[in-house]
Amino acid sequence: MRKHSLYVLATLAFFALVANAAPKKKKSKAKQVEMPAVVLSTPLDTLSYAVGLAQSNGLRNYLVQQLKVDTTYIETFIKGLNDAVGELSPEQKAYNAGTQIGQQVKEQMLKGLNQQLFANDTTQHINQNNFMAGFIAGTLNQETLMPMNMAQQTAQRLIQSISDEQMELRYGANREEGKAFQAAYAQREGVQKTESGLLYRILTPGTGEKPTANDRVKVHYRGTLINGTEFDSSYKRNSPATFGVTQVIKGWTEALQLMPVGSKWEIVVPQDLAYGNRETGNIPPYSTLIFEVELLEIVK
Repeated sequence: MRKHSLYVLATLAFFALVANAAPKKKKSKAKQVEMPAVVLSTPLDTLSYAVGLAQSNGLRNYLVQQLKVDTTYIETFIKGLNDAVGELSPEQKAYNAGTQIGQQVKEQMLKGLNQQLFANDTTQHINQNNFMAGFIAGTLNQETLMPMNMAQQTAQRLIQSISDEQMELRYGANREEGKAFQAAYAQREGVQKTESGLLYRILTPGTGEKPTANDRVKVHYRGTLINGTEFDSSYKRNSPATFGVTQVIKGWTEALQLMPVGSKWEIVVPQDLAYGNRETGNIPPYSTLIFEVELLEIVK
């Protein structure tokens, strides 16, 4: 009994807290709702009414302030409340399932796909009518404009195509600016370029062993974008990083196997040897990256 009491009190506290969290609004006029007949002839009857009333503490304000329910339509809310508490007919169950799936379609599919493809560009969006036509036709096993397997393949292909196009529009300039930076950097004294396009300059030569692809290494490093923005630094953390030679971006994997222990290099990593079209932390897609890398030791 104690646990049940605590649960009821917690529920009451929640609605009461929400009700007092924002200024009270003027009550809007709503239709009168037909109330169930109440007879308090036994203690259990009284308990039932009292608990029901007590549980409603703060609920009206919660509906208005948090769920944005227009109290003009409070009758509709009460109908839904009664339907959910009572035994549902097959028709009501089907309708409720439709509203639940509809919310998922709206929030997770339509809004989610629009966000994935177009980010904050509100001028472009998935055609809701066409989406629902396909969704409903598939649900009803009706004749469709394409087979299911073709729909899945087509959706995957077009999502990838639109994503690539949008990525190019938003971030393509980063790749071109990176190419221009690499071309200018390659002309600096002491800069060397590998077959893959990796550029490096030896700041401090080392005389130790060179790591292999199977080794783990300990390094200090600092990473910046070509505009000088620092996005990571083990020096600032005062904590060298330890990882496998192949557990990093391609540019690092290549550079590490060229560096003797004790070396400190500056390396310029083209976007295709870095994160490509992925946005990683503070690194925008298609970014050329600059690192100071100090190889401290091979971890045995």
